[in-house]
Amino acid sequence: MALNDDIALLSNVSLFAEIGDDKLRLIAFGAERRRVAKGHELFREGAPADCAYAVAVGSFSLSKLDAEGRPQHVDTVSRGALLSELALISMVERKFTATADEDSEVIRINRPLFRRMLEEYPEVTAMVEARIRDNLQTMIRRVEALAGRFA
Repeated sequence: MALNDDIALLSNVSLFAEIGDDKLRLIAFGAERRRVAKGHELFREGAPADCAYAVAVGSFSLSKLDAEGRPQHVDTVSRGALLSELALISMVERKFTATADEDSEVIRINRPLFRRMLEEYPEVTAMVEARIRDNLQTMIRRVEALAGRFA
C-alpha cells in the first residue's frame, strides 16, 4: 500500500485522530506492514508487548484464558482498531490473544518510533497525555459503578 493510504488509515485510529497528516507521515514511514493469515495469531496473551498494531485489512478475534485455561472470546476488531496502544508508552504484557478471522494486514508501530514522534512534536505528547487521562477516568467510573455490587 502507498504511504498516503497508511496515513489515511492512521488518521482514523482514535489515538491519532487529532494528529495532522504531516506528523502521521513519520509513523507511517517508519512503521512496518505485516500480513497475518486466517487462523494465525498476531500475538498471545501474556507475551511482552513492544509495539502496537493498527488493523489495516481484515479482522481479529480477541480472547483471554479463563480460570481453567480455556480461551474465551472477548471482542472482534477490524480496520482502524489499535491493539496494545499502551505498549507505545511502556513495557506491558499482552492482555489477550489476537487471532486473524480472515487474511489480514496490520501496521506495526514500535515504541521507539512512537517516542520519536513524541520528542519531535511536543503538542502530540499533550494530546496523548490527555487521551490516557481520559481513558483512566473512564476506567475509574466503570469501577465505581461496580463498587455497589461488592459492598
